[in-house]
Amino acid sequence: LRKLEEMEIGREHAALTAERKELKALLASSDKQWKRIADEIKALKDEFGQKTALGQRRTTFAEAPQGVEIDLAEAMIEKEPVTVVLSEKGWLRAIRGHQTELDSLAFKEGDRLKRAVKAQTTDTLLLFGTNGRFYALGADKLPGGRGHGEPFRLMIDIEEAADAVELFVHEPGRKLLVAGTSGHGFVVAEDEVVAMTRKGKQVLNVEAGTEAIVCAAVDGDSVAVIGDNRKLLLFPLKELPEMPRGKGVRLQRYKDGGLADATVFKKKEGLIYIDAAGRSFTVTELRDWWGVRAQAGRLPPKGFPKSNSFGAKF
Repeated sequence: LRKLEEMEIGREHAALTAERKELKALLASSDKQWKRIADEIKALKDEFGQKTALGQRRTTFAEAPQGVEIDLAEAMIEKEPVTVVLSEKGWLRAIRGHQTELDSLAFKEGDRLKRAVKAQTTDTLLLFGTNGRFYALGADKLPGGRGHGEPFRLMIDIEEAADAVELFVHEPGRKLLVAGTSGHGFVVAEDEVVAMTRKGKQVLNVEAGTEAIVCAAVDGDSVAVIGDNRKLLLFPLKELPEMPRGKGVRLQRYKDGGLADATVFKKKEGLIYIDAAGRSFTVTELRDWWGVRAQAGRLPPKGFPKSNSFGAKF
């Protein structure tokens, strides 16, 4: 073993001696140095030249894209799922994660759940008030889930007599149906209702003695309205105008009372409503209630909720 080690050391010494001799000769001659550089450049060219697989261009030249916008405010927010909870008495909070056990949520004495919205911290929430105004709220700025939250009145400028009608996540490009207890309403582009100010934006004009009562996503071709008199009317969505602000047109005619609820649905899929127990029902035979805008309507099908409500709008 000692002999083998001695032989290995001898070979290594000879190789190092030869390398030292070569390096000394290289340092002593400028011509040899430039020749070495030329040889190394040629070797790199042979390995990475344009004719080789590694050397071929993988990108192309093009014009820079125009109109690219980056929302710096959103980019600085960590995206996390939250469940935004609004109580009947106007307390608002954001609970981390998408909650499914809503029955376990705690509220102040005498209060209960009004809306629970699944969102992301980067989302903008829209609150529609009985005064016909829309208010924008950043989901990341809402109070946390510990405790009961804070009254939404502390976050926006809203009249004491006004209340929340609907709360939902802003979806750019969508359209909304808005209506008041007077029975008037219209369609508005959702992008037109967003205003990042505490005063919000007036969209539905409400007269004294009336208030906004409906805000529904336009996802269909037909409108269903029901009055306090428990008369149901269905008519085509195209009979409603689209406008950024106003009182709107009459949806249903009433002898007594006013509008109780309205929704948008797909005629071919039927009218869907949810009863007090949370069960969903679909009415596909619509002939008895189908008509034109501003008619009186007829009594709803058997089993329709006594609350005169179609259920969730978003």
